[in-house]
Amino acid sequence: MSKKTFQPKYPFLRLLNYGNSYKNQIWQAVICSILNKIFDLAPPVLIGAAVDVVVKKEDSLIAQWGIKDAFGQLLVLTFFSLIIWGLESIFEYAYQRLWRNLSQNIQHDLRIETYSHLQDLELAYFEESSTGNLMAILNDDINQLERFLDVGANEIIQVTVTVIIIGSAFFILAPSIAWWAVLPMPLIIWGSIWFQKFLAPRYAEVRETVSVLSGQLSNNLSGITTIKSFTAETYEVGRITRESDAYKIKNTKASTFSAAFVPLIRILILIGFVATLLLGGLEAIAGRLAIGTYSTMVFLTQRLLWPLTRLGQTLDLYQRSMASTNRVMNLLDTPITIHLGDKPLSIESVKGKLELENVTFAYQKNFPVLQNISLKIPAGKTIGIVGSTGSGKSTIVKLLLRFYEFQSGKITLDGIEINQINLQDLRRAIGLVSQDIFLFHGTVAENISYGSFDATLSEIIAAAKIAEADDFINKLPQGYDTIVGERGQKLSGGQKQRIAIARVVLKNPPILILDEATSAVDNETEAAIQKSLEKITQNRTTIAIAHRLSTIRNADCIYVIEYGKIIEFGRHEELLEKLGIYASLWQVQSGLKLGRSKK
Repeated sequence: MSKKTFQPKYPFLRLLNYGNSYKNQIWQAVICSILNKIFDLAPPVLIGAAVDVVVKKEDSLIAQWGIKDAFGQLLVLTFFSLIIWGLESIFEYAYQRLWRNLSQNIQHDLRIETYSHLQDLELAYFEESSTGNLMAILNDDINQLERFLDVGANEIIQVTVTVIIIGSAFFILAPSIAWWAVLPMPLIIWGSIWFQKFLAPRYAEVRETVSVLSGQLSNNLSGITTIKSFTAETYEVGRITRESDAYKIKNTKASTFSAAFVPLIRILILIGFVATLLLGGLEAIAGRLAIGTYSTMVFLTQRLLWPLTRLGQTLDLYQRSMASTNRVMNLLDTPITIHLGDKPLSIESVKGKLELENVTFAYQKNFPVLQNISLKIPAGKTIGIVGSTGSGKSTIVKLLLRFYEFQSGKITLDGIEINQINLQDLRRAIGLVSQDIFLFHGTVAENISYGSFDATLSEIIAAAKIAEADDFINKLPQGYDTIVGERGQKLSGGQKQRIAIARVVLKNPPILILDEATSAVDNETEAAIQKSLEKITQNRTTIAIAHRLSTIRNADCIYVIEYGKIIEFGRHEELLEKLGIYASLWQVQSGLKLGRSKK
């Protein structure tokens, strides 16, 4: 469903909005539910007719159809019973299948739209949110909606049909008794509505506690190596126990109140049943009510009122699902603050000239990471950026890829402001090798071709050779078909980094960003990768961020950043001659004395 589609305010109405594309299936399910309930209510009528045959024989209702023999009348009732039970079973199968398929379809649509919206949110949202909480919304909360749609919708329809049909029959057959039979219904309905409001905040608390528990479990599974290395297993079991206890207490409290609903409703049902049994019996004894009609009414009273006890279960499902729906809709309502851009960009036409002009950016207000920074990156040239941790080097990368929006200034690509360029086109034009390498659970080949999904095996191997990864890949158990494990845990840091470089080589973007691209490799591998990078960076705009100055010494220009400002810039030799911060760093890393550094 398009995100521009009008969304009703209330969560239940918004949930129904997802059924617009399944109108035919919904109507089929509704009709099957109604027909099933109609045939389900017929057996008590057949029982009444059978009693009428036994008592009145040739004077029974069926005898008026011309069948005077009691045995023949019972055969007719037997035939009708077979037909009615068969049709009831057929329509029960039909409505269950239709409602379940409908719930799966709506659940699928909602999950895909929620995930799609989540992907479009800016990086700051993910840095401030718990992965476990987001997983709980995408998985458990949306599954709660399936449970309600699977069962609750049919229950509501069938209870409504039961009330209409039996209520109408009662008022036709015996109006004086009908009032007593339906007397409990307003109380049951009022009690159901009150219970719904009473349970709503309690189930909201349940959903929040389960999201906290999911978040903690997700963190622990991701950090299992740290837990083991610090022998913190007992501590973490205790922490999970506390979170699980909190969930258990909230859920138990809500379930305790929910469980009280049916016993209270039973008492109200008893009033209607006893009234029908007693008053109807007196009417039958007095001859004012047929015995068969009386038998039917006694059975139907229970069929009228007893389904209302299931309102408790239905409301329980409803409140759980609405608590989950609120969480899902809150996520969908999270605004996408990054402007997507409307200017298309052909990668083939990108020259790669980048320019930052007086750019200021802060992750938190009043704490700028970059302050009026300006730098020029000529097309096809390589620049290096160095500085201490927290100086703002990686932030520049995030702004170029538009993971964040800067507060002031301007960034242009080939003279076009990047916030005007189509966001996907911009990111396709930039290849990033980050210091934080992420590999997906899958084969080596699949990870190298990630983003270049149509690449052939020969192209994948060629990229791996350029990245100096082919040799170690061929030594793996299944070569390029080796499963790397979640986050690439079966590979070393250096191996993961070379696969990441191969991935960018295969992408072949006009702009290349290397954010500590050789930080996790040994000196020998670094030297090999540097040779490869010399080939890769030819005629390609390259931004290399590095702590190891040796990796950028051949850059066309090197910028030194401290506290969000450019302190020095120039070629390697020029910066050494200045005897400034860069020269000091080079002296420490190389062990060569250059003379007195400026303070």
